[in-house]
Amino acid sequence: MILVIGGTGNIGRNVVEQLVAAGASVRAMVRDPEAAGLPQQVELSRGDLTLPDTLDESLQGIEAVFLVWTAPPAAATPALERITKHLRRVVYLSAPLKTPHPFFQASLPNPSSILHEEIERLIQKSGVDWTILRPGMLASNALVWWAPQIRAGDVVRWPYLAAPTAPIDEHDIASVAVCALVQNSHAGAEYVLTGPESLSQSEQLSTIGRAVGRSLRIEEMSPEETRREWAGWPAPVVNMLLKSWAAGIGQPAYVTQTVAEVTGTSARTFFDWAREHVQAFTLKD
Repeated sequence: MILVIGGTGNIGRNVVEQLVAAGASVRAMVRDPEAAGLPQQVELSRGDLTLPDTLDESLQGIEAVFLVWTAPPAAATPALERITKHLRRVVYLSAPLKTPHPFFQASLPNPSSILHEEIERLIQKSGVDWTILRPGMLASNALVWWAPQIRAGDVVRWPYLAAPTAPIDEHDIASVAVCALVQNSHAGAEYVLTGPESLSQSEQLSTIGRAVGRSLRIEEMSPEETRREWAGWPAPVVNMLLKSWAAGIGQPAYVTQTVAEVTGTSARTFFDWAREHVQAFTLKD
C-alpha cells in the first residue's frame, strides 16, 4: 500500500493516477475526501499535516509515501516524526537546491529552500529509505502565469523574456516518483528533473501560441514594472523569480536526462505539454 500526501495537486494527482494504472494499492490523504475527485480505485483517508494526531490512521499499513509538503514550516517536525515511524520509504518532492547553475542558486537561501532543506534533514535522519525529487521549472506554471493573459487576448507582458529554463511536464515528474515508490533501486538518490530542452521564456510563449494556433504579441516588462504590477504576489516569490531569471540570462538552461534514465522514456517537450493543455489557453467568448 502506497500513501500519497498532496494527491489533489498537479503532480500528486498524476502520481495517484499512474500508480493506479500500474496496479498499485493507493491511499490518498486529503483534508476533504468528498472534494478530492480522485479515481474510484483510490482509498481516501482524512488527514492534515498540521494536526499530527490525524496522521496515524492514514499511515496504517503503508509501506511507502509520496510527500508533497503543503503545510507551514512549524508543522514539519511533528508531522515527519509521525510519518517516518510508520513506514520504510519516503519519496519527497523538493527543489534543485544543490544544482550548480546560476538560475537555481541566485535566489538561495529563500523561505522555500530553507523549508525544503529542513524537511530533507528530518527525512534523512529518520533512518527510512528516501528519494529526493528536484524538479526545475514546471511547465504547469504557464497555467498560472500566462494562461489568463492568453485567454484574454493576444498580448502577453512578462519580465526577462530572454531567460532560458527547461520546463518539465508534471506527468514526467510523477513517472519518476512512481518508479521510486515501487522499485527498490532508488534509495538515497537525489534526482534533478528537467524538460528535454532549453527554451527562453519568449520561446515558451511562442510555443504556446503555436499549440493554440495564434500569433501572440510578447512584450518585455522591466523588473520595476513587474514589482508594481505584481504587488499582490508574495514578495519572497517575486524576489526569487526575478533573481533567478536575471541570473540565467546568457547561458542555456540546466538540462538533465534523468527522466529517461529512470523511466526508460524521454521527457516530454514543452510543445507536447502545451498541446495537451490547449483548452486552458483558449480565448474567452
